[in-house]
Amino acid sequence: MMIVIGLMSGTSVDGIDAALVEIKGTEQDLQVKVLAGTTFAYPEEVRERILAVCGGQSLNIAELAELDDAIALQFAQAAQQIQAQHQTAVLIGSHGQTIYHRPPSKDQLGYSYQIGRGELIAHLTGIQTISNFRAADIAAGGEGAPLVSKIDLCLLSHPTKTRAIQNLGGIGNVTYLPPKTVANWDAQIFGWDTGPANALLDLAIARLTNGKKTYDQDGQWAAQGTANQQLVAQWLQQDFFQQSPPKSTGRELFSQDYLEQCWQEMDDIGLTESDRWRL
Repeated sequence: MMIVIGLMSGTSVDGIDAALVEIKGTEQDLQVKVLAGTTFAYPEEVRERILAVCGGQSLNIAELAELDDAIALQFAQAAQQIQAQHQTAVLIGSHGQTIYHRPPSKDQLGYSYQIGRGELIAHLTGIQTISNFRAADIAAGGEGAPLVSKIDLCLLSHPTKTRAIQNLGGIGNVTYLPPKTVANWDAQIFGWDTGPANALLDLAIARLTNGKKTYDQDGQWAAQGTANQQLVAQWLQQDFFQQSPPKSTGRELFSQDYLEQCWQEMDDIGLTESDRWRL
C-alpha cells in the first residue's frame, strides 16, 4: 500500500487537478481509494500566458524557463495543499502542462512538450516526483496521447462486456476495452483522441460573452438553441475525423483560428447565438 499524489492540467488549462490516493496491488489486482481530490485554479496571469503559448505566441529561452518554473510552483503548492489533512504521500506523479503537441507522421516521430518541471516539484515538496510521461511512448513510435488507456485497462475492464471509455477534456479521447474472455484481450486495447471537446467550447463561450466567461457553467448556453445538422455533417468531414486510429491532436489544430473559420461558416447561414452554441 502506498499514498500517491496525481497532478494534471489538460488542454483546457482550467486549473490543476490534484488527487491524493491510496494504491494497493498491481495491474489487474489494482485497487485505488481516493482520499482527496480538487482542482486548483491557476493565477489568471499564468493561465493567460499558457493559453498564449498554446496559441502560437513565441517565447525566448528565458521566458520559457520562467513559465516552466511558475507552473511547477503551482503544481507543488497543489500537492502540498491536497495532503494537508492527510498522511504524507511517498510519490507524486505529475503530468505537467502541455504547450505543444505534434502527432507523428510517415516522415517523423511525434513530439509532445509538457512544462512544470518535476525536479522543482520534488525540491519544493520533498517528495519523489515522476514526470515526462509521454516521451517514452513517442520514442517507441506512439502518439504520446492519450495516456489514460493503461489505467482504464486496470480499473474498468470487464470479464464479458466490451467497453469504450470516453474522456472529455480540452481534447476528447477514448479507450477501447474488449472483454477479458477474448483471446489476447490485453493486446487489443488501444486509445486515441476523438477530437475537440472543452477547448473549442471554452473559446466559443469567451467569444459569445466578450471574455466575461471562460466556460459554460452548468451547461446554460448548451441547453439553448437548435443544432444545424447540415453544418455538423460538413464539419465532420474535416481530415482529422476521417483518419483511422491511433491518432492524436491538440490546440495546434483545434485553435482560435479553427473556431473563427467555423464562426464564419455559421455567419454565412445566419445562425443565432443560441444555435451556434448547440453546434
